[in-house]
Amino acid sequence: MKPTLFILAAGMGSRYGSLKQLDGIGPGGDTIMDYSVYDAIRAGFGRLVFVIRHSFEQDFREKIITKYQDRIPVEVVFQEIDKLPAGFTCPEGREKPWGTNHAVLMGREVISEPFAVINADDFYGRNAFEVLARKLSSLGGQQGKYCMVGYRVGNTLSESGGVSRGVCSMDEHNLLTGVVERFKIERKGGVITFHDEEDREHTLAEDTPVSMNMWGFTPDYFDYSEELFVRFLQERGQELKSEYYIPYAVNDLIHTGRASVEVLDTTARWFGVTYPDDRDGVVAKLRALTAAGEYPEQLFQR
Repeated sequence: MKPTLFILAAGMGSRYGSLKQLDGIGPGGDTIMDYSVYDAIRAGFGRLVFVIRHSFEQDFREKIITKYQDRIPVEVVFQEIDKLPAGFTCPEGREKPWGTNHAVLMGREVISEPFAVINADDFYGRNAFEVLARKLSSLGGQQGKYCMVGYRVGNTLSESGGVSRGVCSMDEHNLLTGVVERFKIERKGGVITFHDEEDREHTLAEDTPVSMNMWGFTPDYFDYSEELFVRFLQERGQELKSEYYIPYAVNDLIHTGRASVEVLDTTARWFGVTYPDDRDGVVAKLRALTAAGEYPEQLFQR
């Protein structure tokens, strides 16, 4: 069975103001998400599932899904702040969504095969989809054996300033043992540096693996994740801005021994628009990849 690509797109409306402003930055006017879908299809993913919000469903179907639906099956699920486990209600005054892992839980009713999770607005690169599809295709029927793409930190930096990254530690079997958030990561004079919690500067090796929110799961993850979401709501559900992130569940499952996460190395370069000044650089990178023959000028013929 081919794996499914689950794309987290519920934050699009708030980040862009409206879907009409979704940035077409490729040479043919394609968005970053279009490149992810194109790479996923040629890597062997068999279906797309988008998690969005009801407030922009019509816009999303008309402007986004129509590009893909003749090439790969597409489904949509919805993340709303009041969609909670039985016994819980959204606290009065909360406006912020519940985070990435709450978004993932919305796929439970439609996903029954190994699946990948990505952000809608990050460029992940062809090789990353290839290594992830290959691994997920081997996981049918297994439980508790997950994976994530570990990008080499030197392939994820911004030329416009320091960035934060989840730096991964692994055992001798390439299984994830922990993720530590590091700040102000940048290249200075050919050396990659970061600052710790006390603002002391340290160095990182060029190939240090970091998480860019590109995960691979099997469907049993939904059961674990809901169980941990209930605990999260019990502890922090009355906070108006608390969020339930994917690493919250992954770290718990690793440390309790209920699951393992294999870190998959990739040669791909990740990029996104972290700073406004990054946009021109992303445009140039996509133009260069197109000129090199990696992508057609227009990914999906209108």
